[in-house]
Amino acid sequence: MARLGLRQFLIAAAAVLMLGAATADARPGGGSSFGSRGSRSFSVPAPTPTAPRPAAPLPRSASQQPGSMTPPFAPSSPFGGLGRGLMWGLLGGGLIGLLTGGGIGSVFSLILQVGLVLLLIRLAFGFFARRAAPAGNAGYARSGLGSMGSSGPAGANGGSGSAAGSSAPLAIGPGDYAAFERLLGEIQSAYGREDVATLRRDATPEMAAHFEDELAANSARGLVNKVSGAKLLQGDLSEAWREGDADYATVAMRYALLDMMVERTSGRILSGDPARPDQVTEIWTFRRPRGGSWQLSAIQQA
Repeated sequence: MARLGLRQFLIAAAAVLMLGAATADARPGGGSSFGSRGSRSFSVPAPTPTAPRPAAPLPRSASQQPGSMTPPFAPSSPFGGLGRGLMWGLLGGGLIGLLTGGGIGSVFSLILQVGLVLLLIRLAFGFFARRAAPAGNAGYARSGLGSMGSSGPAGANGGSGSAAGSSAPLAIGPGDYAAFERLLGEIQSAYGREDVATLRRDATPEMAAHFEDELAANSARGLVNKVSGAKLLQGDLSEAWREGDADYATVAMRYALLDMMVERTSGRILSGDPARPDQVTEIWTFRRPRGGSWQLSAIQQA
């Protein structure tokens, strides 16, 4: 009886671990940093009152290397791609061992394997983060009262940036701030509705592919990330510049949103509070082809 109780406890603990992994990726991007800032992908966005701390670095990908023409999709977090597959495979194998009578030995083996995989993933991402360590920027500009679209100056220019290369400062006006705020709401809402068409319209192909991968992973686990009611609370322009045939603007944004992970079939809420919005501070970079519209190009955690 005692052994049966222990086994049931371990199965429940493993289920909680799997649930925690499933709900930790809530909201678009899942709290990771990914995308491209053009030639400034590996320089630190200039600080702002909204996000005074250095932003998390973007992972390196061929889409951000000089001379690259065909950007492949790069993993954005230690639990993306191969790492996520290994972790879920080990967890599944451990649960199967328990259910088929493998006993406590299989649990210890599971814990050891998961720990080794997480350690290897952490070491690998630490190595790449050090290689991608940016050199920093000089100077920044921001919207006047820290609220985008209200009283930001029309001539705000971006910082120089160590990786700016041939880029030139870009003037950002009230219409641009309004577009950034609109895209924040549209992208969050589209993600919550699993509206892939809108995500592809409002984000660059790399960003849209990442969002679609997250939605597919949630669906495979029988979950849906219900995101709604995004509201900008404060936004500051970090830097804006023009390079090649495109314009870029990096903006620090603090916003509120309802963010829940829900069972797809039953509608049961697994995480999040439908009555209490979360507050998030992130740094979003927008890209606009010459004569085109702004699209989300990168997200970095502040």
